[in-house]
Amino acid sequence: MTAAPVRIARVDAAAIAANVRRLRRTAGTREFMAVVKADGYGHGMVGAARAALAGGATWLGTADPEEALRLRAAGVEAPVLAWILHTEADFGPVAAVGIDLGVSSARQLERVAATAPGAAVQLKLDTGLSRNGVAPEHWDGVFALAARLQREGRLRVRGLFSHLANTSDHEDALAEARFDDGVARARAAGLDPALLHLASTAAAMTRDQSRRTMVRCGIGVYGLAPDGLGESAPLGLVPAMTLTTEVAAVRRVPPGTGVSYDHTWRAAAATTLALVPMGYADGVPRAASNRAEVLVRGRRRPVRGRIAMDQFLVDLGDDEVGTGDEVVLFGDPATGAPSAAEWARWAGTIDYEIVTRIGPRVERRTA
Repeated sequence: MTAAPVRIARVDAAAIAANVRRLRRTAGTREFMAVVKADGYGHGMVGAARAALAGGATWLGTADPEEALRLRAAGVEAPVLAWILHTEADFGPVAAVGIDLGVSSARQLERVAATAPGAAVQLKLDTGLSRNGVAPEHWDGVFALAARLQREGRLRVRGLFSHLANTSDHEDALAEARFDDGVARARAAGLDPALLHLASTAAAMTRDQSRRTMVRCGIGVYGLAPDGLGESAPLGLVPAMTLTTEVAAVRRVPPGTGVSYDHTWRAAAATTLALVPMGYADGVPRAASNRAEVLVRGRRRPVRGRIAMDQFLVDLGDDEVGTGDEVVLFGDPATGAPSAAEWARWAGTIDYEIVTRIGPRVERRTA
């Protein structure tokens, strides 16, 4: 048995599968991509991928090829798209195991053709997010180059995709119109991509996808609501991660006692404090100090004082709590636990960051 404190992120595979089924019914597209980048949004990439496939996902998405290769090494054989590429890389080993490459420039196209003949690519178009993706002024040139390379048998163009900024309904509608224009121009250049996709979870749940063949869902797969859509329960999604630890120590303190660094909180009356052995090194945001709550013995308990690197304190009042009692930082709010979305509000961020920042000292258990 390890002597280290227990820090566990329990991941419910059945919840991930159910979320995929829910999202897929809503989107109505023929294909469904579950995005498992960033170690499955902190949930464990391989376990999340398998659960998503069990729920009906037909594709998996990763940010970079190395993540996709780790899926293959784990025996995951489903179609995978990786879309952040090092332009000068040798793409042969990636293409050899059937991973599609998301290409954002003519230079990347040429590099894929040179190092991975016959590879499948999906062209990313910039429709207003101004990140990666081919800029509109270069679309026609890239489409012509891709069509020529495809005729020569040097690569296959399987899809066209983009990403919405989720700024407003008006901005998203403009981006969709730009994407449709890009699709028409690609077809005029001689391309006939089978996969057309630009919706992530928010758009998959709120915007008509009848002109698309696939959606790419990330945060919703893990049961969390996209930024701006509130909590997950009204959307029919179930949070898949429950972050827990154990009470490491309990002490009674008199009135006026200062707590943690800088004494940003002092006890107004005699109270009992419980030490929680997790901190910002484990992904618990310091910005939530004196705002957050945790669940102990069926009741929410307020965080008092600064959250430190490895520990923080919660106020128990006059309740009796013992060392070894479970502490739930967040999970499914239906159980009474705080949600990742609440932690996000307490820290002034979004729930995506709360789950993806969970540190390596936390053990992932998928069941």
